[in-house]
Amino acid sequence: MTANATQEAKGFYKLSWIQRIGFGSGDLAQNLIYQTISMYLLFFYTNVYGLKPADAATMFLVVRLVDVLWDPLVGTYVDKHNPRWGKYRSYLVLGGLPLTAFAGLCFFDGFSPSLLYAYVTYVGMSMLYTLINVPYGALNSSLTRDTDEITTLTSVRMFLANVGGLCVASGIPLVVAAFAPKDASGEAIISTPGAANAWFITMSLYAAVGLLLLVFCFSQTKERVVMDAKDMENVKVSDLWTEFTRNRPLRVLAFFFITAFAMMSVGNAAGSYYMTCNLQATSDQLAIFMGLGSVPAFIFMPMVPAIKKKVGKRGMFNIFLTIAIIGMAILYVVSVIPALKTQMWIVYTAQFIKSTGVIVATGYMWALVPEVISYGEYTTGKRISGIVNALTGIFFKAGMALGGVVPGLVLEYVGFNAKVTQQTAFAEQGILWLVCVIPALLLGLAMFIISRYELTDKVIDDINIAIEKRNR
Repeated sequence: MTANATQEAKGFYKLSWIQRIGFGSGDLAQNLIYQTISMYLLFFYTNVYGLKPADAATMFLVVRLVDVLWDPLVGTYVDKHNPRWGKYRSYLVLGGLPLTAFAGLCFFDGFSPSLLYAYVTYVGMSMLYTLINVPYGALNSSLTRDTDEITTLTSVRMFLANVGGLCVASGIPLVVAAFAPKDASGEAIISTPGAANAWFITMSLYAAVGLLLLVFCFSQTKERVVMDAKDMENVKVSDLWTEFTRNRPLRVLAFFFITAFAMMSVGNAAGSYYMTCNLQATSDQLAIFMGLGSVPAFIFMPMVPAIKKKVGKRGMFNIFLTIAIIGMAILYVVSVIPALKTQMWIVYTAQFIKSTGVIVATGYMWALVPEVISYGEYTTGKRISGIVNALTGIFFKAGMALGGVVPGLVLEYVGFNAKVTQQTAFAEQGILWLVCVIPALLLGLAMFIISRYELTDKVIDDINIAIEKRNR
């Protein structure tokens, strides 16, 4: 038996590029759907559907509270059951079709401004997203134990996820504009009730493409590192709390997730308000600005394995989180100096710098999830991937809840009025808090949290080798 075959026999599998791309396409699919929800649903609710910002903010909070109850149930169910199409990959197909339908319905205005309809469709969409996202996250740790392979796999995954992010950030305004009514000058009107059908058509198209990508992900993945069914029979919901209390690296990662996703969600939700209200930008300028939130991924995500090898995990997080804060500081300065506000190239540059730091730091954090799963398996003998991904799911959705709640409450506080084109100076200042100040504070907190993460590459490699020896 060759050295490579021996390593693979121990669970340290190497994947082909088509397998890596196939796995990453699952995140591309989910980003086409959920990034649209994250970036534009609040904007759609307030400017097109007709909800008050405070009502929308409350709904975002309620949906996340439902997730707190739902995610552990999904994680437990996934760990205890073994569908014939695969323990984790089956849900990509089983949940994909209804998710596609509910995603489109979230942007349907046939019942506007019914708050009840908004609740039903948003809660349904979020529950179905969990039914795919939790097993998809667990799928990562079932493909291999090799940390270098997981780093490469995560880089490919984040690269494709940001392809989805770019298609959403830049593509959504352009596609909506293509279907939206035009004003006298020929400029598309995308932020009024008259654009409702354009938003529905756009979301339906994106969701349909997402479904096809989920099927492709299903076809290219193979689960190899999973526990025997008999070892998972006693998995229960309470294991979530047990694992959280005894797995310190998991706790660190969980709190990093909530902080990082709060930062991203607040900034993403405010981006469209910032460009249309503070800078009076056109739909093309909005598309460029939002697209620059994903462009750095294509430059820097392929470099992540080399960067991590050079400066280590902690060094990489510190460097790129600092870069993000610098970008936000530049954006703030540009926005408060009238002479600079008209210089869109400076705004774009600041957005690019900010996004570079955010993308690398928050992209690589997903590579740490298989590590905390292996740490839990090493200490307890149970590889409860579904439970762990449900727990991280709770925390990243808690962060996203802040991304929905905080902007809505701040907009309500500063007197934002969706019916006027020129906001008050106080309202514009509130939007600027959401784009720069609050995310920068959250980034500082995230940097402190991740400094407490203790699983170096050597430690996790030793843990995985010990697990494989014990299993034999």
